[in-house]
Amino acid sequence: MAVRITRIWHGWTTPEHADAYERLLRQEILPAILARGIEGLEGIELLRRRMPGEIEFVTVMRFASLRAVRAFAGEDYEMAVVPAKARTLLQRCDERAQHYEVRESQ
Repeated sequence: MAVRITRIWHGWTTPEHADAYERLLRQEILPAILARGIEGLEGIELLRRRMPGEIEFVTVMRFASLRAVRAFAGEDYEMAVVPAKARTLLQRCDERAQHYEVRESQ
């Protein structure tokens, strides 16, 4: 049986760019990912947190298996998938995503 995987990625931007970045994610990037019809992609969550002098964004993607993660990100599945348009709005970001086996979900 395949082990479910959660992929977590962080990006940080300035308060001035935060709304534009969130809009880009919600209106273009996330819909484009979902439109790919990746078998085993179970969902995406977008989190936002205000920090001193910056805004942190976290994406949490749920996959049915590591194979599904590879279908999204490629063979080097830990590599961050950040479109150039998004990078222009970010101060910094994880260059590699973190992957966790889902051991319990209720």
